[in-house]
Amino acid sequence: MSFFTPSQIELVDLPLAAHVFLEGPAGCGKTTVAVERLLRLLASGVPGGQILLLLPQRTLGGPFEAALQAPGVIAGSSPSLLTAGGLAQRMVELFWPLAAASGAGFAHPDRPPVFLTLETAQYHMAHLARPLFAQGYFASVTIERNRLYSQVLDNLNKSALVGFPLAEIGERLKAAWNGEPSQLRVYQDVQYCAGLFRQHCLDHNLLDFSLQVEVFWKRLWPDPLCRSFLQRTYRHLIFDNLEEDTPFACDLLHDWLPDLDSALVVYDHQAGYRRFLGADPQQAYRLKAAFPVQAVLEEQLVNSPSVWTLSQVLGQAVRRQPLAPALQLSLPEPSLQPRPLAAPLAAGAPAVAEASAAGYPAWGWVRDSFSLGAHRFFPQMLDWVAAETRRLVFDEGLSPAEIVILAPFLSDALRFSLANRLEALGVPVRSHRPSRSLRDEPAARTLLTLACLAHPAWGMAPDDHEVAYALVQAIDGLDLVRARLLVGKVYRSQKPVLAAFDHCPAALRERISYRLGQRYEALRLWLLDYQEQSAAGGVGPDAFDAFLSRLFGELLSQPGFGFHVHLDAGRVAANLVESVRKFRWVTGDMLAEAGVPLGLEYLMMVADGVLAAQYLGGWQPGGEDAVLLAPAYTFLMSNRPVAVQFWLDIGSRGWSERLDQPLTQPYVLSRSWEPGRLWTDHDEVQASQQALESLVAGLLNRLRQHLYLAFSDLGEQGFEQRGPLLHIVQRLLRALPQDALPAEEAQ
Repeated sequence: MSFFTPSQIELVDLPLAAHVFLEGPAGCGKTTVAVERLLRLLASGVPGGQILLLLPQRTLGGPFEAALQAPGVIAGSSPSLLTAGGLAQRMVELFWPLAAASGAGFAHPDRPPVFLTLETAQYHMAHLARPLFAQGYFASVTIERNRLYSQVLDNLNKSALVGFPLAEIGERLKAAWNGEPSQLRVYQDVQYCAGLFRQHCLDHNLLDFSLQVEVFWKRLWPDPLCRSFLQRTYRHLIFDNLEEDTPFACDLLHDWLPDLDSALVVYDHQAGYRRFLGADPQQAYRLKAAFPVQAVLEEQLVNSPSVWTLSQVLGQAVRRQPLAPALQLSLPEPSLQPRPLAAPLAAGAPAVAEASAAGYPAWGWVRDSFSLGAHRFFPQMLDWVAAETRRLVFDEGLSPAEIVILAPFLSDALRFSLANRLEALGVPVRSHRPSRSLRDEPAARTLLTLACLAHPAWGMAPDDHEVAYALVQAIDGLDLVRARLLVGKVYRSQKPVLAAFDHCPAALRERISYRLGQRYEALRLWLLDYQEQSAAGGVGPDAFDAFLSRLFGELLSQPGFGFHVHLDAGRVAANLVESVRKFRWVTGDMLAEAGVPLGLEYLMMVADGVLAAQYLGGWQPGGEDAVLLAPAYTFLMSNRPVAVQFWLDIGSRGWSERLDQPLTQPYVLSRSWEPGRLWTDHDEVQASQQALESLVAGLLNRLRQHLYLAFSDLGEQGFEQRGPLLHIVQRLLRALPQDALPAEEAQ
């Protein structure tokens, strides 16, 4: 049964023709209002095809998709759920003859366009940039190549989304630079590389994200035919999380708004987490003046009273304000909560109703809302987090899906160490890192290593260690020690073909076990059978995605093999197959003309570390009841509340410092920045403080019951940790009355 506050009901019941700007903090029910508003439009007879749901990121559409899947909701056409960039791509594809003939500069306007994904755009960027490295371009840049490619592409995207000419990228970056003069040469290289890539796209009818946006905004939107088509097609608009979108989306909304029959725009306070991707909360908020109906929701529907109080006090600490004494803090009424609160997790905390009736002190609410685990060494901190997680799941009876463990950055080592600890304690765990490269995923590495063994003619022979690691992942029950012994007898990288298990000495076969040997033989014979079919022409040489699908479906997902019960491995395999398929769509004809096997080219691209594109499945929890390990900003963009959060390594500066991006600067390449002004240390400190404030507020607004703060004197790299978040927590601890502290902390 759903519960709504009077404010939500009032907004849902507004006239259907209303144009509403709805704002408020996360957790106050704004998206719920948007979903109910959508259902009311459909129930009133508005055709679904006339409703456009715009989001800054497709992964935020979960609540709308869930509502639309309910029986009886949609009788005819479905509403369109798109991003502004996705809408631009659809229009370019639909009106391509008009766009290509409008002076956009395409060399072959009579040919169809080819839309690039993040992966395929980096692939073309890599081919253009590799010869430049030999000429001394980017000589002083030490980041990985895939990050270099993505940052150059990001500059192109900023140019299109913010609305300044591509030729100004380098000049804007140089004008704001306040450091070593050698960096100015890097910005020149960035400008040259961006121009080279754009010309390459125009010459071959390739449309990366930036070119899709430019063609739509400059060529199609001003055209009466295209504009009237959009205006006739979509009469009603719901735009959620406007603050996370770009100036391009805001400009489009501003122009379109007068022609819409109804509009609901939702804006989150203290957000803008996608700023590094072009989000501009200030620009978005200026649209408020264009709406005749302006509404604010402020009732916090997620937090328990103790977490709400902690959020207020921590917000004061981040802003360096005096912490409010107990009697000056106004608590939300428990009766306003939309659902019954679970029992507080903190030991000895009184029940909510009893505490409210007894006038429980505000500092007591704060103390009950969090636990602090301080340790000397980083592994000790991880042990404490794993033990507390186990206690919550098995002693408190909390669902693992209601627990998230967050870090500013989730390194491979941290992910592996914590996941191993939790699995050893019997706690199910999953992780999500959208920026993780395909080659870093164990399941993907296994599939690609076996692909090399299945195609020895490609000359991509993996070394002994890679083959052993692949066998460990592929064969259920095989450990690394026995895998290394097996590989030492059946494989030579000079001739990348697996020998039969019978080639091993009898003593080694006994040690490995005949059961595992039988599974190894099944894998070897499957690869051998595939090679024979390929040689006989039964398998297309460029159907690399089909090969991976068969390898997963016919072998690795079967009982006795490594992917049989591992859902995460299946997700990675599906993403890999989708990645190869999109790569084939974009480059298949070109590679066929050059006589280059598509699979070989793809393997070389992955070896270059090209990032995986974003896949919706990784953002959806599905039916898996598991603890989530994720970077903090990734969790924020999933936009779902949980009962318990762990903040790892609160002494790390990564909680406030932005990513090191030597080839771009999201604050400088924005409309809020005055071109020509220097970016100073004061700007950096101010930006870091604003980022930390919005991060803390966003995380706490998505927390129901309890926060665990984990700290170690020595961080993951062995250095002392003294970041801004730690100072804020220390200030909070000093402000707490001694009788509100546990005995060990009071001492």
